[in-house]
Amino acid sequence: MADKDPASVTADAGTRAVRLQVAAARQEESGQGIARLPKATMGRLGITEGDIVSIEGKRSTAARAVLAYAEDEGLEVIRLDGLQRANAGVGSGDHVQVDRAESRPATRVVFAPAQQDMRLQGPGQALKRNFFGRPLVAGDLVATTGQTPVRDMPPQVARMLNAPAFALTQIRLTVVSTSPKGIVHIDENTEVELREEYEEARGSRGEVNYDDVGGMGDTIQQLREMVELPLRYPELFTRLGVDPPKGVLLHGPPGTGKTRLARAVANESEASFFTINGPEIMGSAYGESERRLREVFEEAAKSSPSIVFIDEIDSIAPKRSQSPGEAEKRLVAQLLTLMDGLHARSHIVVIAATNRPDALDEALRRPGRFDREIVIGVPDESGRREVLGIHTRGMPLGDGVDLDELARTTHGFVGADIAALAREAAIEAVRRIMPQLDLEAQTIPPEVLEKLVVTRDDFLAALKRVQPSAMREVMVQVPNIGWADIGGADEAQEKLKEGIELPLKHPEAFRRLGIRPAKGFLLYGPPGTGKTLLAKAVAKESEANFISVKSSDLLSKWYGESEQQLSRLFARARQVAPCVIFIDEIDSLVPARGTSGNEPQVTARVVNTMLAEMDGMEELASVVLIGATNRPGLVDPALLRPGRLDELVYVGTPDAKGREHILKIHTGKMPMASDVDLGAIAREAERFTGADLEDVVRRAGLNAIRRAGADAAEVNGADFREALADSRATVSAEMETEYLKMKGELKKRAAEVTSTQIGFLAPGMVQSTRERKHD
Repeated sequence: MADKDPASVTADAGTRAVRLQVAAARQEESGQGIARLPKATMGRLGITEGDIVSIEGKRSTAARAVLAYAEDEGLEVIRLDGLQRANAGVGSGDHVQVDRAESRPATRVVFAPAQQDMRLQGPGQALKRNFFGRPLVAGDLVATTGQTPVRDMPPQVARMLNAPAFALTQIRLTVVSTSPKGIVHIDENTEVELREEYEEARGSRGEVNYDDVGGMGDTIQQLREMVELPLRYPELFTRLGVDPPKGVLLHGPPGTGKTRLARAVANESEASFFTINGPEIMGSAYGESERRLREVFEEAAKSSPSIVFIDEIDSIAPKRSQSPGEAEKRLVAQLLTLMDGLHARSHIVVIAATNRPDALDEALRRPGRFDREIVIGVPDESGRREVLGIHTRGMPLGDGVDLDELARTTHGFVGADIAALAREAAIEAVRRIMPQLDLEAQTIPPEVLEKLVVTRDDFLAALKRVQPSAMREVMVQVPNIGWADIGGADEAQEKLKEGIELPLKHPEAFRRLGIRPAKGFLLYGPPGTGKTLLAKAVAKESEANFISVKSSDLLSKWYGESEQQLSRLFARARQVAPCVIFIDEIDSLVPARGTSGNEPQVTARVVNTMLAEMDGMEELASVVLIGATNRPGLVDPALLRPGRLDELVYVGTPDAKGREHILKIHTGKMPMASDVDLGAIAREAERFTGADLEDVVRRAGLNAIRRAGADAAEVNGADFREALADSRATVSAEMETEYLKMKGELKKRAAEVTSTQIGFLAPGMVQSTRERKHD
């Protein structure tokens, strides 16, 4: 075992080392310097929680012992984070020797940055506080942290690890030297020095390891099988008589962590890492691009085991049938040759990343070249919680910050978006203490730094500025209108709560009963009754993204463009699910087909696309479509059947109680005289819609200004009576009767196959149908 320090001092000669299998710790514990051991193992070693153990793999390191997770009890495993695995020179699945150890107080400890592109300046006092009592060994990789240790840690260990914040991000450092040698800890008499320049750690994982990649448990497992096993244990494949995998293609939306994951795999498997970026490879001279590509693979062969990572591979290996240039075709051919040419590629794995897999040449996407394609999608709620934990690891968080709440409300956020959210929240915190800073001073006073914490309000402010990157091209918003802001639509509210809010918030209830939630809702009724407000409220109360689309935005004069826009809209909604798509005036986008001989073909194609999206091959998981119209008779009947627009919700004129509620909402900020009786006004305003009642309140305010001038202090009953006399209901009794009659007919109409639909069949087909009937 190379590189070992003869340092670990065994406390009791009677104890003997225990051999345990290494497993990865939870990501929230990265950088805490703890090792999780089963209770039985602690008993065999004669230690309790908080004691120090030595861990020996290819190298030797130390950690504080903490009780194992409940699921690990009875197993012979030790849970270590990525930094400690690097310090011990092992990976997940390897075995280590664990023994009881003691640490001595250090007289001097020297730290240095573990990342090449980082220069650090500052007193060692902050580091002294951060690593106080932590077991350290020269050559170890350690990390600063500004967070309180995790919840299930015993109080005595938490006190040892809890330290004031050193920085707003986790900073990785190398323990350059300790005095004395061996396992030491920092106490109040230790002299701590921080060097400016990078110094290499014993492990090669200073930048990224599996602890730095969140929400990808299954993906990491697949990659370990495809990449780590062939590089670390090639004899497995030799024994089985098969060739090891040669390549893995990672694809998914931008910002999901494809490049970061490839670097983590390279570091964890201790392989050389070679990166190819498309623009860097392209050369101006004939054959230069191919030569550069060959050189990278030759270097990788010399430094094997190696990983060659090709980022944005679609830029250097596009489909040859669609590529006009000869240089691109030659480069694709060269890459194909290198991937499975005449020379056997031993101990080299190619990982490629792209967010446009369909643009790749087909010849690359076969076993023997890219043996497996792994989709890295948008993380779910638990994945977002992991990523938030990673990006706030070194951040001093206030007491009100709830990462679980943030994970619930950041629908559709990828890793890059969450990193931006954490950064914006930190900037908010800095902005708050800016008045206390002396901009001419060289340094910031320690007492100001001590007060610097990131609060819940900082994150909420950051959420207003950061939106999902997958949705930058369309307007995604989380509305600020709730159920309390809507009155007079109780029946419609209940239907929307049951059909949208319940399945989005409690999907497990529907899975348990074996039923599917509704895919779509059609809100119909007279103009001004609050159909758009209802859609916004349901999006807010369901904690879902809200995409509002106007029909005119989706229709284009170019052939096929309208259908593409609609398909793109649904694809984006799936990426940021749970999501509510709201299409106002849907009758103009999907009118009934075959109603007139001169209808534009584009609308028929859009209707067909909408039908395919609503119940096609791709499932609408956690995506709900809400359409609103005041002319439901014009919507194509095929959309109104169950499985597409499942629920037809009538939003009519409010009753007297509903009208009073609406008036209270609109007069919430209005100073009113004691003679104003909103109940009486509501009773007089027969058939008034929400929009009409808002107009009454506006007119009453104008009357008060007209009566008392610009200094008017309040609105009185006379102002309201005059406003009511000047207003009228936009919905007539005949209109209301017509809508109520239509309410019962819409479902029947959707079930019938009308003669206009049969008109779509070719004349010969209609004739043959008639003949069969006569037969």
